[in-house]
Amino acid sequence: VQLQASGGGLVQAGGSLRLSCAVSGFTLDDYSIGWFRQAPGKEREGVSCISRLDDSTHYADSVKGRFTMSRDNAKNTVYLQMNSLKPEDTAVYYCQRDDNLRGQGTQVTVSS
Repeated sequence: VQLQASGGGLVQAGGSLRLSCAVSGFTLDDYSIGWFRQAPGKEREGVSCISRLDDSTHYADSVKGRFTMSRDNAKNTVYLQMNSLKPEDTAVYYCQRDDNLRGQGTQVTVSS
């Protein structure tokens, strides 16, 4: 059972990245999935989540209107499209199942 985030990198402010969370060992649509991030010296922050029931999404106020979360159950992958990135979005991003199982994260660095 595994969740693996990828797609991070270095981008200038205003740029975009798309993160992917590939899951294995379980059926993706049996679970709600969340994206979280943690910057150095800061507490972990919930970024977004997608419901297993109806694919509804919810976002932190800090990313609302800029980030879009989606899932492709056939590909066992969850995505986070991040647009209009800001330096304060710099963090390690990781995906987490609704029973708190999470995988390794991917680093996102936004330069000013």
